[in-house]
Amino acid sequence: MKTKVLNAEKENKKKLISEVVGILQQKGIVVLPTDTVYGVMTSIFNQEGQKTIYKLKNRNDRKPLILLSHNVDLIKQFVVFPKKIEEIIKDFWPGQLTLILSTTEIGKILTGGRDNLGVRIPNCKILLDIMKLHNLPLMSTSANISGKESAKDAKSALKYFNNKVNMIVDDGKCKFSFESTVIDMVKFPYVVIRKGCLDCNKLLKYI
Repeated sequence: MKTKVLNAEKENKKKLISEVVGILQQKGIVVLPTDTVYGVMTSIFNQEGQKTIYKLKNRNDRKPLILLSHNVDLIKQFVVFPKKIEEIIKDFWPGQLTLILSTTEIGKILTGGRDNLGVRIPNCKILLDIMKLHNLPLMSTSANISGKESAKDAKSALKYFNNKVNMIVDDGKCKFSFESTVIDMVKFPYVVIRKGCLDCNKLLKYI
């Protein structure tokens, strides 16, 4: 496999987005920018692609991938929204906050029976535009080999995944260049399980 690298600043945006979506529709694997770090991603229904991501990263299969989407209603098909979530997502999505929520029946099927799943709407325009055209969530994890530093730019991602993924989109260095903050909202009181680039103090009144 030869990895194609597209520069978001130099390419025609509409053509680039269409090309990425074409790869996703053909069950390909891509590395895309987010507002936090670059992620290695595939379409939510591509379960073979998800298995491949685990192999590429040498990732423990007990560590779930994260669902990314541009649309709250799409996310609701795969996870259950608790009562207090509306206020949180109103203030922090799109953004650097991942929420762990209970899976719906279809969510369980797509995650191999897991009863919870991390979900996020990232604040990255090109990624949002790709997801809007694809109109399906993506399953994602940081672009790195497990235990190594997450890629904050396309050059770093290429070192990890050259000729191992179908495409890498270069949109420069990620805005925050640090992983998202993660809250487990499966049970109340909610718990911050990863302190990321979103200041946890901003979340105290919600949890």
